[in-house]
Amino acid sequence: MPVFFSCKSNQNSNNPFLAEYTTPYQVPPFDKIDSSHYMPAFVEGIKQHTAEIEKITENSEAPTFDNTILAYDKSGKLLTNVSRVFFNVKGANTSEKMQQIAQEVTPLLTKHRDDISLNEKLFARIKTIYDARETSGLDAQQKRVVEKYYRDFERQGANLPKEKQDKLREINEKLAMLSVKFGENQLAETNQNFSMVIDNESDLAGLPESVKTAAAETAKTEGKEGKWVFKLNKPSMIPFLQYADNRNLREKLYTGYFMRGNNNNANDNKQLVTDMVRLRAEKAQLLNFPNYAAYVIDDNMAKTPESVDNFLNKLMAAATPVAQKELAEMQALSDAEGNTFKLASWDWWYYSEKLRKQKYDLDQNELKPYFSLQTVRNGMFAVATRLYGISFKRVDNLPVYHKDVETYQVNNTDGSHLGILYLDYFPRPSKDGGAWCTDFRSAGFEDGKKVDPIISIVCNFTPPSGDTPSLLNWDETETLFHEFGHALHGLFTEGKYTRTAGMVPTDYVELPSQIMENWASEPEVLRMYAKHYETGEVISEELIAKIQNSGLFNQGFDNSEYIAASILDMELHKLTAPAEIADLVAFEQEAMAKIGLMSEIWPRYRSTYFAHIFDGGYAAGYYVYLWAAVLDADAFAYFKESGDIFNQELAADFRKHCLTECGDDEGMTQYVKFRKQEPTIDALLAKRGLN
Repeated sequence: MPVFFSCKSNQNSNNPFLAEYTTPYQVPPFDKIDSSHYMPAFVEGIKQHTAEIEKITENSEAPTFDNTILAYDKSGKLLTNVSRVFFNVKGANTSEKMQQIAQEVTPLLTKHRDDISLNEKLFARIKTIYDARETSGLDAQQKRVVEKYYRDFERQGANLPKEKQDKLREINEKLAMLSVKFGENQLAETNQNFSMVIDNESDLAGLPESVKTAAAETAKTEGKEGKWVFKLNKPSMIPFLQYADNRNLREKLYTGYFMRGNNNNANDNKQLVTDMVRLRAEKAQLLNFPNYAAYVIDDNMAKTPESVDNFLNKLMAAATPVAQKELAEMQALSDAEGNTFKLASWDWWYYSEKLRKQKYDLDQNELKPYFSLQTVRNGMFAVATRLYGISFKRVDNLPVYHKDVETYQVNNTDGSHLGILYLDYFPRPSKDGGAWCTDFRSAGFEDGKKVDPIISIVCNFTPPSGDTPSLLNWDETETLFHEFGHALHGLFTEGKYTRTAGMVPTDYVELPSQIMENWASEPEVLRMYAKHYETGEVISEELIAKIQNSGLFNQGFDNSEYIAASILDMELHKLTAPAEIADLVAFEQEAMAKIGLMSEIWPRYRSTYFAHIFDGGYAAGYYVYLWAAVLDADAFAYFKESGDIFNQELAADFRKHCLTECGDDEGMTQYVKFRKQEPTIDALLAKRGLN
């Protein structure tokens, strides 16, 4: 047994998790937290939570909302606190010790969750309250919490016979451990196991100076001074694919990216994926669903896999001819250069960038000086201030988990405290890829008082290089606005009950984030924040016009690769038990052939590095970004139709119904309260040029 399992009193007395935080705004005391503190805190958290559950189940009084539902809703505070800190830091700044702790604690947490969800006495008390919910005088929110908890327990196997519950426990533990291993493998494959080292400067032809400088700095940190190193994180990879004239090296880098987890080495994920798909199908069967997709989507707005399939197929049918037209234009461009090769997937970024320049006289490098990280951040803050009246103040006295993290106090219009926002921008070997928003403390109520949220945004943006600050490309700019939308959801959330405050179906989750992207490209907003990092000059009307005119550029590709990944996710999770996949690569190829995916386009994620569905919460749910895109396009069209994209009356309605009170009722019900009608797909098709 590892030493960090020890829970001696002298260790616990110095454990920052086991006392009330004395930091400003009670943020986690990162300056005092050591990796040795996690395991004792987890063990103590499980112990306390178990005792709280036992107090509920052993209560001799008849089950009531207060002594059962409310007591359960407020239980597990310590375990929640340490879990949020540990898993958030592990994703943003991991280490071998953190990974070891994850391996040790995951089966403990999985067993603890199953011990609760399969607790016969606890479920009996919840069922008693559920059965009497219409006649026991509960208010609307109490009734909703009861229904949600009853459904949770039902979906987690509480109604199953003992032998099936034992099988479910076994499956849950295996799935949890496989997910941890998948994430570790992907981190290694992305950040450690691939470097493209260039020692001949002629191989850098076509690359902007800023890209070459960044690659030289990466080489220097790896002890390869005088060379240039390109990695698989997107700030390193994408500019190379866009601008490098050397086609062989573009192929090498892109191949390294799409072969992650599929290299028949110690970090290969093929067997993990096939095992997880099989176990998920078995779990669905145990819970009386035909497949795992049906199990997941039954709890979402879409309700059935068939409705998701119809939705995705309709959009793929619209995207494919657009992508084919884009390819034909790029192929003609390549042919005109005297090339004789047929374009491949690793050529798309390079020739689409050339085509953008040809069609719209727009070079991404012409834009980047206007999108320094600081100006984009200030721009998204300014949009939130115009819409909602909130303000942001940099605070430097809060402990952080890494020196690069910024912290902000967020205040309401009246100056009262709303929450704390952490911003963590740049790649590092210890950080997972991509971008995400999470929290160290959720908004809620405790002892009748509002609990203020602590929200965190984590990204992997182009870092500063030499004397040049971080300059974002357009995708990174939209990403920051996107994650900030999630942050606003967390900051604005209110509700008496943990189970419903801010809680929405998975295919609603991306509405608050994606709607924020719409403001980023509006001319009125660009004039607010797009300023040259050296001169302070506001972006010209000419460049704004180019951005607007090129807004539909490359949409065939963008939508096709996303929809393809969504369909791959669905195909994997529509398999019925025993769901044996003999050859994962062949399965992928067959799934893509079935939808007629162009050979020049790969799915945005192949299964061996599809972290959303194998190390995240989006299994059988990657489609949700597009589902929510229907909502966000429709919602922003409502602002546009009003004649004012900063219409504060609409913003107040959106905040109230779609953010603050979003957990009070079903997702579509809350949306209709704001929009006054259900959305149509028309606004999305027009926005993406697919109509």
